[in-house]
Amino acid sequence: MRLSRLPRPLAALLLALLLAAPPVRAADGADAPDDRLYQALGAEAGVARITEDFIANVQADPRTRPYFVQASIPRLRAKLAEYFCARSGGPCRYTGSSMRNVHSNLHIDRAAFNAVVENLQDAMQRNGVPFASQNALLARLAPLYREIETR
Repeated sequence: MRLSRLPRPLAALLLALLLAAPPVRAADGADAPDDRLYQALGAEAGVARITEDFIANVQADPRTRPYFVQASIPRLRAKLAEYFCARSGGPCRYTGSSMRNVHSNLHIDRAAFNAVVENLQDAMQRNGVPFASQNALLARLAPLYREIETR
C-alpha cells in the first residue's frame, strides 16, 4: 500500500510516531549519529541502487517524465544519492542547491509530487527496503512539498 493512499488520520499517526522516536545515544550518553535508516536502505550500495531505480521510474512514468527531460542524469544521480544518504542519517553531506532553487521553474503540482513519491516507493520496494523504513524516509522527505510544489 502506498503512503499517499492511506487515510489521512493513519498517515498523520504514522508520521507522529516516526517523529517521536527518541534519539540514539552513544555509550558516553551523548547523542550519536542515527544511521539506522541509512543502514536499512542498504548503506551506500543500497542508496545507489534505489537512486538508479528511482531515476529509471521517473523517466518511464508519463506523469513525471516531462520534469526530467532537461535534467543532467549523471548530476541528478549523484545529487539524489547524496541527498538520500544525508537525509537518511548516512555519512554524506548534501552539496547541491536548495530544493526550492532546483524546482522553482518546473511548475510542479501536488499530483506530480505524489507521482514522484510513488516512483520512489516503487524503487525502495524493488530493492527490498522494509515498509517501515520506506515510511521513515518518506516522512523525512514529505515536508519538501512546500519547497518543490510551485503551482
